[in-house]
Amino acid sequence: MKLSMAAAATLAMTMASSLRSVSAFTTSSSVSKSILRRNNYNVFSTTSSRLFSTVEETEETVVESSSSIYETQAEQLAKIESPFLQVMRDRGFLHQCTNIEQLDKDMMEKQKEGGALAAYLGFDATADSLHVGSLLQIMILRHLQKNGHKPIVLIGGGTSKVGDPTGKDESRVMLNDEIILKNTQGISKVFEKFLIFEDGDDSAPNDAIMVNNDDWLSSIKYLEFLRDYGSQFTVNRMLSFESVKQRLTREAPFSFLEFNYMILQAYDFLELSRRYDAKLQLGGSDQWGNIVAGTELGRRCDSTQLFGLTAPLITTSDGKKMGKTANGAVWLNKDRLSEYDYWQFWRNTSDEDVIRFMKLFTEIPLEEIDELAKLKGADINKAKIVLADEATALLHGRDCLKTIHETVDNMFKNKAGSASTESLPRIFVAKTDLEEGIRFADLFLDLKLASSKKEARRLIQGGGAKLNDVKIEDEVGALTLADFGDEKEVTLRAGKKRAGVVEIQ
Repeated sequence: MKLSMAAAATLAMTMASSLRSVSAFTTSSSVSKSILRRNNYNVFSTTSSRLFSTVEETEETVVESSSSIYETQAEQLAKIESPFLQVMRDRGFLHQCTNIEQLDKDMMEKQKEGGALAAYLGFDATADSLHVGSLLQIMILRHLQKNGHKPIVLIGGGTSKVGDPTGKDESRVMLNDEIILKNTQGISKVFEKFLIFEDGDDSAPNDAIMVNNDDWLSSIKYLEFLRDYGSQFTVNRMLSFESVKQRLTREAPFSFLEFNYMILQAYDFLELSRRYDAKLQLGGSDQWGNIVAGTELGRRCDSTQLFGLTAPLITTSDGKKMGKTANGAVWLNKDRLSEYDYWQFWRNTSDEDVIRFMKLFTEIPLEEIDELAKLKGADINKAKIVLADEATALLHGRDCLKTIHETVDNMFKNKAGSASTESLPRIFVAKTDLEEGIRFADLFLDLKLASSKKEARRLIQGGGAKLNDVKIEDEVGALTLADFGDEKEVTLRAGKKRAGVVEIQ
């Protein structure tokens, strides 16, 4: 039976209502042509070779099969037995998966045998800290481990030298080995907050490991690599990737170096399968094509079945990319963003996003989240505080919450000088600099209370900038030693909720 596009969309939306937490259906208010076609990938396809197809199908052909596709998805999702996949389904992490039925069986069999299925997620070392945009992936690894399976954290020390072109309109800045090493050390810290890593003889089957793909990519012999693995990829297929098509359509430069990223990522999967028996690659939905290429490479080279599972790319209800604010990225490392500012990021979540974010970024039981979802009007702020507390506790521990709440309470009471400043971002300045005076705009920028000097000046002009609760009137004014009086520190405020401390060194 042939369905019209409208009928297929209606069917898909009906499926969405019965699968309330499955992001493959709920991340959009309507089902677009791109979702129906999805580059010829069935969301929960049972064969990776199907996913590797490059044949351009007509709209009618795809729509004709959409009914059976969605019925199959509903049945597959309802039958999931693996606790990990159930969490992925119920909390909204599940977007696409190759052969979910077989993956479910393999995970259950591993656990019955007392073992753990190894799965990996890659993080390129393009900055010295990860930001909130990577937190969804870290939470997936945490759920994987808590449900009995083995997380492999893959640091892209090698692929960072190439640069992932996915989602980029222009080539990435080339990083040298020294910067990549520094970034690798920086991003490695955060995983210890969320995962338990192997520790010698006391290790459990599901203890995490961290590896660096530079260990094998840096020793590749170019001609042998091209012969053995380059022959497994077609340029036709690679050109069909959305990230490639966008760059070519805009006539933006797309280097041969970047063009090879997909091959290197696919080879990572093969190498991890051989070294650590990794069977599953996890990632964001923008990595789907690269992940599928890895599963296919494993089949062709080693006759082994590998799996891929992606999560949706998270945006806020107003369509903004997760992890970015007007003041820049929301970093996970404490030295890049204070505990207080991290808490405030979650506290400022919109009403429309708070319940969804609780499911994704906390471990609050779903039953409790359902109760919090009943809050309406001003009471929704209680849910936002719960979200902020739980998300912050996962990253920074619960000890910081008491100080954060004291700081927030005192800020709202507007008691000058009485608020605890322990959790606030802090910078140190020399007495000699204060004798000459340091412009407020520079200080707001250094404290990350403004993203630019221009924004800092606008903040002052609008009356939102304060020094110890006294409004700063002069947009080109400066902080001097006299402003400290007998104290060693002063507090600068940007609006009602954000503040930072300037302390004499």
